[in-house]
Amino acid sequence: MRRLTLPLPGKSNRSPQAADARAQRKRRARRQALLRLSVRAGVPAVLLALVAGSGVWAWQSGWIARQGQQLTHAAVDAAAEAGLRLDQVVVSGRERTEPDAILAALGIRQGGPILGLDPASAKRRLERLPWVKTATVERRLPGTVRIDLTERAPLALWQLDGALSVIDRAGQRIDRAAPEAHANLPLLVGPGAPAHAEKLLALLAREPEMNARVKAAVRVRDRRWNIVLRNGVEVQLPAETPSRAWSRLAEIERKYGVLQRDIRMIDLRLPDRMVVRMAPGSKPMSEPRGIGEST
Repeated sequence: MRRLTLPLPGKSNRSPQAADARAQRKRRARRQALLRLSVRAGVPAVLLALVAGSGVWAWQSGWIARQGQQLTHAAVDAAAEAGLRLDQVVVSGRERTEPDAILAALGIRQGGPILGLDPASAKRRLERLPWVKTATVERRLPGTVRIDLTERAPLALWQLDGALSVIDRAGQRIDRAAPEAHANLPLLVGPGAPAHAEKLLALLAREPEMNARVKAAVRVRDRRWNIVLRNGVEVQLPAETPSRAWSRLAEIERKYGVLQRDIRMIDLRLPDRMVVRMAPGSKPMSEPRGIGEST
């Protein structure tokens, strides 16, 4: 699995001697801060004893909640003094997501208290990034944050009313993905195409030689597909059993080379026949069994 350690702003190289001295200072500070933290940990019990006889005033006024927040902040600060500070961010699964966007989504600076990071909130912010499908965020004490990303995989280009978008395997647009950077992807056209894209592309791939000739696929009334080949021939697939029709065309092409003729359209919507429309003025083709010709 590919891993990336993100460089944090403001982090510089130090000599071994300076690093040892800094480590010693951090250990001393950690012991002192942990002592302060243990003292503070007993404060909530004292507070509860003080307010036990005060009725509901402390609760309704929000005084207890405010004191709890202050204690939480104090504990986080004490842990930071003890050396629990963000030192590095290790990311797995990143291919397209920008490192700066990942750091911004964490919401914590280098050297900040690592216990101040809320993994659940960071996860939500990461999953709002364009390429991120799912994310997990873990704190690895004393100073490491580990992020595992699953990014969205671009599947095809989708054209609707002349506008191009990049879609993923779930048929969802990938925001801010530039279509020109994915010109090698299959082109799908028309309303409803994304929801059926993955199934269609798997169907076409079953016949690799035919698949290599495909230029675009057009969704017709959200029921079926017309396949446009690179030589301009339009293949009309049926709404039912399109895979069988596509394989039948591949077999006929292997035997008779019909796509080498001057053809404009091949209609495979009838289960027992293939209707071929020739270009105007072209020579009639001999009819293999199961092939009809129209003009």
